[in-house]
Amino acid sequence: MKEITKALLKAQKEFPTVKKEDTNPFFRSSYAGLPSVLEAVLPKLNANDLVLSQSPITDGDRIGVETTIYHISGESITSKFTMNLAKNDPQGAGSAITYARRYALVSMLGLNVDEDDDGNVASAKTTKLSSKNEIEDAGAPFL
Repeated sequence: MKEITKALLKAQKEFPTVKKEDTNPFFRSSYAGLPSVLEAVLPKLNANDLVLSQSPITDGDRIGVETTIYHISGESITSKFTMNLAKNDPQGAGSAITYARRYALVSMLGLNVDEDDDGNVASAKTTKLSSKNEIEDAGAPFL
């Protein structure tokens, strides 16, 4: 694991902040879509002799992705992420896989997604919020 760790460290130092450029009109929120995440990391990974692979997986009634980062040395790191389907049809499965790919990659690479609010949201006065919309409207940082 020595070579992949060195290469990941070098790549991680080069990763830009991933911008939240996509909009979810249903929740009136912005997020970093999979294309934005891949655009930010693939050139840096490849320049450091790292290759990304993500494959759909299932675990019972859960669906998700297995993410593997390979180094030219033959070393690799793998992580699996699965979730329940919100909608059990092909579109729901596709959406879940895309969601899983994005979250797994952001987590696995330790990416910074959008601006740092200097802890303002976390230190804001606590109020009772009854829905995800209200939480996002209050400025909670959703990816």
